[in-house]
Amino acid sequence: MLLTPVEWEALALSLKISFVAVAASLPLGVATAWLLARKEFAGKSLLDGFIHLPLVLPPVVIGYLLLVLMGRRGVVGSWLYETFGVSFSFSWKGAALASAVVAFPLLVRAVRLSIELVDQKLEQAARTLGASPWRVFFTITLPLIAPGILSGLVLSFARSLGEFGATITFVSNIPGETQTIPLAMFAFLETPGAEESVARLCAISIVIALLSLFSSEWLSRRMKRKMGT
Repeated sequence: MLLTPVEWEALALSLKISFVAVAASLPLGVATAWLLARKEFAGKSLLDGFIHLPLVLPPVVIGYLLLVLMGRRGVVGSWLYETFGVSFSFSWKGAALASAVVAFPLLVRAVRLSIELVDQKLEQAARTLGASPWRVFFTITLPLIAPGILSGLVLSFARSLGEFGATITFVSNIPGETQTIPLAMFAFLETPGAEESVARLCAISIVIALLSLFSSEWLSRRMKRKMGT
């Protein structure tokens, strides 16, 4: 049951990409969720639908759109490369971007539901006492929605670990650079005699997903007890 160097490499890369994808998505995800939950503006339904597109579009379509937009010759990617020397093509950074885009709706949805459950009278009371909007958010809203943020982080992390279609379309399947666990399993499935490697990576994926979900549930319950809810 010992992992081969290639399998360890795929596992480490998957964890790295998922952590980066989730961490990079968190600030924008919370801000977007708050905007959708608390504000009314023209085009809100359009923005909401656009954010949730990755949930219904085939992952290959997401990967193709990322290639067109963020590839080295893409609309945005070419500017980033020429101006800052940043390239997402065929690199782990591109894999993290693909994972972040696909998992982003799960993060936004979980946080938005938590924000909508917060009693706005608590926030209004704090503002009448002279607290600024930022202070109200960080001292009242944020602690109350922490379980929802945690749930969204775990869901998006698990989704990032399982991302395949957008990643292989956008940054290909490069061992040591973009070959995450799903891509490594795909490569092993095409390799005669590599069934054991596929089984090991499959088992690891299941264990990581279950640990993530159980940890999320435990932490969420603990935080709710601390807040007296």
